[in-house]
Amino acid sequence: MNLGSEYIGDRICNFTLWAPLMEEVAVHLVAPEERIIPLQPDQWGYWRGTVTNVEPGSLYFYQLNGEIDLPDPVSNSQPQGVHGASEVIDHSNFQWSDRQWRGVPLEKMVIYELHVATFTKEGTFQAVIPRISELQELGVTAIEIMPVAQYPGERNWGYDGVYPYGVQNSYGGVDGLKQLIDACHQQGMAVILDVVYNHLGPEGNYLWSLETYFTDKYKTPWGSAINYDGVYSYGVREYFRQNVLYWLETYHIDALRLDAINAIYDTGVKHILQEMADAAGSVTQRHGWKRYLIAESDFNDPKIIRPSEDGGYGIDGQWSDDFHHALHTVLTGEKQGYYQDYGSLEQLAKAYTNSFVYTGEYSLYRQRYHGTTPSKCDSSQFIVYGQNHDQVGNRMLGDRFSHLLSFAELKLSAAAVILSPYVPLLFMGEEYGETAPFLYFISHQDPSLIEAVRQGRQKEFAAFYTQEQAPDPQAVDTMLRSQLHWEQRHQGKQRILWLFYQKLLQLRAEIPALANLDRHCLEVEVIHSEKVLQLKRHYQDSQVIYWLNFSQQIVTLRENLPPGNWNRLLDSADVQWGGVGSSVPQVFNGETEKELVLSPQTVVVYNNDQ
Repeated sequence: MNLGSEYIGDRICNFTLWAPLMEEVAVHLVAPEERIIPLQPDQWGYWRGTVTNVEPGSLYFYQLNGEIDLPDPVSNSQPQGVHGASEVIDHSNFQWSDRQWRGVPLEKMVIYELHVATFTKEGTFQAVIPRISELQELGVTAIEIMPVAQYPGERNWGYDGVYPYGVQNSYGGVDGLKQLIDACHQQGMAVILDVVYNHLGPEGNYLWSLETYFTDKYKTPWGSAINYDGVYSYGVREYFRQNVLYWLETYHIDALRLDAINAIYDTGVKHILQEMADAAGSVTQRHGWKRYLIAESDFNDPKIIRPSEDGGYGIDGQWSDDFHHALHTVLTGEKQGYYQDYGSLEQLAKAYTNSFVYTGEYSLYRQRYHGTTPSKCDSSQFIVYGQNHDQVGNRMLGDRFSHLLSFAELKLSAAAVILSPYVPLLFMGEEYGETAPFLYFISHQDPSLIEAVRQGRQKEFAAFYTQEQAPDPQAVDTMLRSQLHWEQRHQGKQRILWLFYQKLLQLRAEIPALANLDRHCLEVEVIHSEKVLQLKRHYQDSQVIYWLNFSQQIVTLRENLPPGNWNRLLDSADVQWGGVGSSVPQVFNGETEKELVLSPQTVVVYNNDQ
């Protein structure tokens, strides 16, 4: 069963709407000619009809109880915006050229998160395509696109989308997204799409009119929760299960990133996340290459990513906020909000060896015990990062690490993420130290909603920024200020930083001990007095040791130097990387060398291939 409008050729289109509480439903075609065609219900509340003389591009509403028209909740395209008519799309028209594509394994992914409207000045899918080759040159193997579901206006992060099946028209619409994905696959780049299954935005949310999609049984940060386990939830579950299938099959998406699953509530026998994982698995079976689901979760609950046979939901991977928080606080010293739970090198060491920092310890921020050990979970199931859209954009001034850290610390942060035994994620522009902020922006049309968002943002930051005003999220300039200055990557230290990221990713890909994602092949030691983290990784005959020096002072290591002969692969203090010069030898022997001198805030990497 396909929901919404399904163009089947020869000017014939099937229409299906789930509306069990309606007494009468019709398709109201409004262009190119106006017609009203009644639909027929079945016992489950699905209204269906096959309509002739319908062309792709035709515009329509659903008419409820002979009184009100609303756009299709399963609309693939809203050419007139969230309040306008829906468009019939013929998906068979697009000529894909990726038949030989077989995806990128999750453990081989280097993810690059981008926002379409701010990644380029043009702000379109088409404008991303010329940059794919340079991302490949950097070492990226997958782009992650922030949500593209149709939202109000032309400026938004995407989390206020109200058409989960629609593609934002200002980005280039249906064909624009397909062209981008096809171009990525032709060049060996996987595509991850960020999707939102925990809420819909407030403006243009016509699912409210159907009365069955939301519940007040639970509360989310955005209001009522989606009804995954109450009366009439069967149709809601099907709506979102099919959305998983829709993106993976119709658009050839490689993976979906599920936004904030902590706000998805389901107490039923089979959790909706498991149902979504099963749907993704069915696509893998039909097409022969693996599709992935990646959750955003701060539960520290391994059940989310354990296989269903081990009592889990079967989600393939998850973002690791613990790793980010531990790294961020060690680098910046910040302690406000949830950062109050972090800040020690011991916690960062635990993030390396255990994925989660909180595995049952008491959280001062949450004021409760939090998390459990992620047993039976592979290292490749965790995505780690120093920056992402949340951790940058949810700061009032949208400040990146390039605003908070020194050049030396930027390199240190890059190494901490990329040399970890997890899947690294980069946030657009971080690879060259982009100086533009990434601010929160919207383009709502409802004046009262706009004012509510403005006041909400100001209130949220009042405790931290007493003398400053939050940038106006509705202002066009707020979005324009967030656009990347792509030309910066060729200039001065920013060019050096780009090359440093490239070198780290090259080492990660080519050195077996770094390419093997297994935290059980990792030893971490905290050198307390020196504020240094020592990490050893091994795989078969490949061994790597590296030191992350978070101290602002020169550090001399005299104990626990590894035995054997070691060759230097990288020292971020080297002149090549914009430093003052390396103070460690090109080759050292742990039995004969008495000391290693680390420059302040540097990473030093050696390998020992037997």
